[in-house]
Amino acid sequence: MGIYMRSNETDAGADFQLCQDLDLILSVLSLVYLLVCFPLGLCYNVLLVAVNLSNKVSMTMPDVYFVNVAVAGLVLNLVAPVELLGSAFTRWHAWEYSYELHITLLILFNISSLVVMYSTTLLSLDYYIERALPRTYMSSVYNTKHVCGFIWGGAVLTSFSSLLFYVCNHISTKMVECSKMQNEEAADAIMLFIGYAVPAAAVLYAFVLILRIRKESTPLDQDSGRLDPSIHRLLLASVCVQFALWTPYYTALLAHTVTGAPRHVGSGHHSLSYNFAMRASKLLAFSSSFAMPLMYRQMNKNFAGKLQRLLGRLHCRDQSCPHERSAVQQVVT
Repeated sequence: MGIYMRSNETDAGADFQLCQDLDLILSVLSLVYLLVCFPLGLCYNVLLVAVNLSNKVSMTMPDVYFVNVAVAGLVLNLVAPVELLGSAFTRWHAWEYSYELHITLLILFNISSLVVMYSTTLLSLDYYIERALPRTYMSSVYNTKHVCGFIWGGAVLTSFSSLLFYVCNHISTKMVECSKMQNEEAADAIMLFIGYAVPAAAVLYAFVLILRIRKESTPLDQDSGRLDPSIHRLLLASVCVQFALWTPYYTALLAHTVTGAPRHVGSGHHSLSYNFAMRASKLLAFSSSFAMPLMYRQMNKNFAGKLQRLLGRLHCRDQSCPHERSAVQQVVT
């Protein structure tokens, strides 16, 4: 009996030490993100949106999708510091937020996740349409703007349907409607299917079509109206980065959906490891808010020129620029 008790005490001590080590690792990673990745992501997302919206005439179909992703990244930038400075992510937490705020942050996070994944997916499909049927305006900037509006609308509707499961899981069972919906795993299953499985299948299908059409060289490949070839590299890189950063989070949702809540997974090392994996995967998902605009800045050769034009207009806001004065003189003469 004494040996059994000492064994339990040893296991409890090991679990406590493991918990302390994992919390320390997550705390350090969270602070590194807040000090380095957060300001970079905020700056580049604002630049991406401002530069493209100030040059609407020269925007292309991929630019519209990347602006959409950047807006979703800004929403993630709002959610990240609130969550990462909470007790769930760092031992040096700044505050404890209420359950109502937790639900609000969850809604915003889910909406951003859906917008990012579906913008990347539809970019892949529209890129194939543009390669296969150039100048058909099926993937025009005008149509893409409306598609992005539907993406946000669909993301909001999907997030609120999942919200019902989360809310009903924490209120009294006396309400008949909610007593039948007290299943948090169902909400995760919805997000897993709609937010990851469907986009992954669509992206895979789009890439198969793109690879097939790239093997079939046609006279249309020399069409000057086609998208810049660098867009293909940017598309490939963005899809790989997005799925690399979001797959761990959806894998954790899959584990939660299949096995149930962490307390049902087991005790000791299993539960601690699961909780750490869940929080670390969410931190990785937050990283997409700075990875995408940084990659767009480096791989889009037109971004630097657009940024210079924007800075030039801001500099000339209070004074007439030489090119503007020459334009006025030409009109007068």
